Amino acid sequence: MRTPLVLVLLASSRAFAQVPLPDPPFLPQNASAGASPSTAAIPNAQWSSLLGNLLYFYEAQRSGKLPSTNRVKWRNDSALTDGQDVKLDLTGGLYDAGDYIKCTFPLSFTVMSICWGATDFGKGYDLANQTPYLDDMLRWSLDWLIKAHPANNTLFVQVANEEVDNAYWGGDRNIPLPRPSYQINDTSPGTDAAAGTAAAFAACSNLYANRIFSNSYSGPATLQNATYATTLLEHAKQLFTFATSASGGQAVYQHSVPEVGKAYASSGYGDELAIAALFLSWATNSSSLYQQAQGYWQQYSLSSYDGVFNWDNKTPGLPVLFAQIAQANPTFGGNASTWQTVAEKYFDGIVYGGGPGYQTRGGLLYYKGDSDDASLNPSLNAAMLLTRYVPLASTQSRRNDYRNYANAQVNYALGNNPMQAPYIVGANPNSPQNPHSAMASGGNNISDINTSPPQEAYVLYGGVIGGPDKYDRFFDIRADWPETEVALDYNAPMLTLAAMHVLNDTADPFYTSLKAGAYDSKKPQGMPCDDAYTDGCSGPQLSQGGKIVLGVIPGLTGLSIFSLLVWWAMISLRRAHDPLY
Repeated sequence: MRTPLVLVLLASSRAFAQVPLPDPPFLPQNASAGASPSTAAIPNAQWSSLLGNLLYFYEAQRSGKLPSTNRVKWRNDSALTDGQDVKLDLTGGLYDAGDYIKCTFPLSFTVMSICWGATDFGKGYDLANQTPYLDDMLRWSLDWLIKAHPANNTLFVQVANEEVDNAYWGGDRNIPLPRPSYQINDTSPGTDAAAGTAAAFAACSNLYANRIFSNSYSGPATLQNATYATTLLEHAKQLFTFATSASGGQAVYQHSVPEVGKAYASSGYGDELAIAALFLSWATNSSSLYQQAQGYWQQYSLSSYDGVFNWDNKTPGLPVLFAQIAQANPTFGGNASTWQTVAEKYFDGIVYGGGPGYQTRGGLLYYKGDSDDASLNPSLNAAMLLTRYVPLASTQSRRNDYRNYANAQVNYALGNNPMQAPYIVGANPNSPQNPHSAMASGGNNISDINTSPPQEAYVLYGGVIGGPDKYDRFFDIRADWPETEVALDYNAPMLTLAAMHVLNDTADPFYTSLKAGAYDSKKPQGMPCDDAYTDGCSGPQLSQGGKIVLGVIPGLTGLSIFSLLVWWAMISLRRAHDPLY
């Protein structure tokens, strides 16, 4: 007897059913609530609220037909024809940043990072009553990635043209057409994109299957669904095979699809192959895949990299994951102490110095180049990896130092910085007021982004912005995208960090100590110096407070300073005219 189709669909619906959403729903509070301390407790109300806001941001980034449970009332259905050019349904998913393109490479990194975090620190979501929204966010993202993988050796890596999209500034009802769909396939491969998406599917399969790494962590968020985990794992396996066996060979994905290189060009694929093999080894209980990942580490000389962890380079996360799995299952053949040594060489370079990163005067971990266009992202990703690694550290002093360093980076992002600004939209009265977001701005004049309208039309609650410059200055200018743009991957490390703090921290986030007007008193004069603006490239400008302090100095020690300056000028002139002096 054949089972009626309706019963099959009902059974499938129940098997894939997500965690029920709260009724009434969680909604962000006015920013003024972020200036009010809460009662010391676990879970801390302010950390729980922050975790909720960070997830809410992803709901504001949704593309496609919005569900009846949509909480972001100023958002509309959008981009409902995506995929029609290839006769597929590619609607849905998330817009990658402050614009309207959809990009698989950074999205897969984002969900990989969030699923990894929710596997280790998932009980933080449970305590904050945010697990339903975590499940909702992940499924909205993963279901689109499933759509983007319609065949074993095909993966759509971008929807919409970068140049067309960048020429539009306006709301989600008039997104310009056409929106072409770009793919990699067997003859036009993209090893990095295929392996990176495989890693995302495998990491999230682990979460939905409740595959814990260690009792040293809180354990996964309570959203287990064996059927969904199996579906995700099947896509992970297919994509990993595609990445390693495409008839067109192995290549970075912009080699096959030059269009993607305009926004998210990849620097290599060895790191994606290694991290995909690692997450798959845990998902399938495969020692051979673990050994394969170790082979990639050697083959691609990944040990020589000491830079940032981000959507392009996953290498710094590898020793941590190698160590987690080796400790959890020694039969895989990994040596936990060896990977401890590798991880601690990298982390020591951050915490004790010697690596390519340095601390700004205000205390922000900064990497020349990588931090210039989004300074908080390298810092928060480092803090997330450090905090995850703490239970694995070889000495108590390292455990303490790593934890303290990570907390300092989090506190910087949450307002303990020279600007006294928490860099999360809507968290506090001193939060950024002008995030670079076409949909939230309410404007439609691309030649006058900053003042049309003068005030952002909608509050993009929970959006982590790019961050301050290397002088710790933040100008809060809407068109200054290196400082004010939001992005999917910017929120990912802060989500995991907030979940960690919900679990363990009775004290409020730092920003609750900041009263309205704190940032205004510190806001720098002049203009930024970055990829969006060159007006301020003559050097850092002092805030009004700094100018006042500088003005007081001559009144106190003016004669001494003037005398020293005259002496130095005479010495300099003599040196300039007499090479033997």
